[in-house]
Amino acid sequence: MAGSSLDDLDAFAAVAAARGFRGAAYARGVSPSALSEAVRRLEDRLGQRLLHRTTRSVTPTEAGRHLLDRLQPALRELAAALDTAGEAGSAPTGTLRLNVPTVVAQHIVPPILSRFLTAHPGITAEVVAQDGFVDVLAAGFDAGIRYDERLEADMIAVPIGPRVQRFVTAASPTYWDRRGRPAHPRELMEHRCLRHRFASGAMPAWEFVQEGGERVRISPPAVLVANSAPIALHAARAGLGVVHGFEEYVAPHLADGSLEAVLEDWSERFPGPFLYYAGRRHLPPPLRTFIAFLRSAARAEGS
Repeated sequence: MAGSSLDDLDAFAAVAAARGFRGAAYARGVSPSALSEAVRRLEDRLGQRLLHRTTRSVTPTEAGRHLLDRLQPALRELAAALDTAGEAGSAPTGTLRLNVPTVVAQHIVPPILSRFLTAHPGITAEVVAQDGFVDVLAAGFDAGIRYDERLEADMIAVPIGPRVQRFVTAASPTYWDRRGRPAHPRELMEHRCLRHRFASGAMPAWEFVQEGGERVRISPPAVLVANSAPIALHAARAGLGVVHGFEEYVAPHLADGSLEAVLEDWSERFPGPFLYYAGRRHLPPPLRTFIAFLRSAARAEGS
């Protein structure tokens, strides 16, 4: 297929992913009219409409959905091939600047970055751990890592780290012996709880999902509120109350017996994090190399 046809297919996929011409144009550094013209050419060539266009949204037609199902894997493979070709001429150099949540900085990124920097000694990395959403470009970062519910629609996302994580509810065995072990999440309303507050001031509710499908959301009374997981975990180990958080934080203390998990069949599972970045045509070489590294690792794991 001619290069212009590939460009039109790429434009169609970008607009469908962004659910609009404006968001896709911003991410790709082109004008909305250029994307609209590319999609129109593709629709004329195929002889059928690929996108439903309204003043509020843009969504694929049935023909558009069928095309996307075939097109997206091919475009990902093409992007990976181009990344590899771009790196073949010379070793990449420069600094990769990432903004990541604290839990990701402590438990997910370190082994990935270690392997990446070992493979690419000309690249250095700067990592800032920060909870809460950040405009990565305005703050001077090449990319961020966040969970899917915090991703902007006009950003490109690449999976990084475990694809499934979960929350765990735990306290010390002495606390449970003293106060009783809950059989249902709502019973935690009668317990002393250790809550987390973000820098924005928000204190997230505790959410639970039973394997059968029931969902429970509570805001239990707090005996301690902190924005530091180590503080809450120390208090929990000391028998002060109940902690609810990422399994990665709690697991070492479950293993040594200082904490005991409850409500295991209510532990909420959720998708793992994503690296997200603006889809500019020319990415900084360190970021382009890191994206290719992640995609290569994902293909190796899937094979």
